[in-house]
Amino acid sequence: MHILEDDPGVSDSLLTFLKGLGYEACTYPDAESFLESAPPSPEDTIIVDLLLPGISGARVIEWLQTMKTPPRVIAITGQPQAAIEKQIHGLRNIQVLRKPLSAETIASMM
Repeated sequence: MHILEDDPGVSDSLLTFLKGLGYEACTYPDAESFLESAPPSPEDTIIVDLLLPGISGARVIEWLQTMKTPPRVIAITGQPQAAIEKQIHGLRNIQVLRKPLSAETIASMM
């Protein structure tokens, strides 16, 4: 499991919660540090904030979808619906969670 989130509070909360559910997870404060790491496997789940500094979360999702067998992607955002739709237009197989995130919603997605 990989978490791409620039807000340290959100990132830390997600990491702690997911580890409590028994998942192994890594956090990245931006897309660049994620892209410098080993590529994710098809069994991975990537949680990515759509509004990252530098390379956007939507661009990361585009890249992930070019993989032969892409991982599961969950986008998170606090943006208005119109902005979300504009950013994910043309992307496929994406689940979107709105911030603030609840433990119940996250657990149901896993």
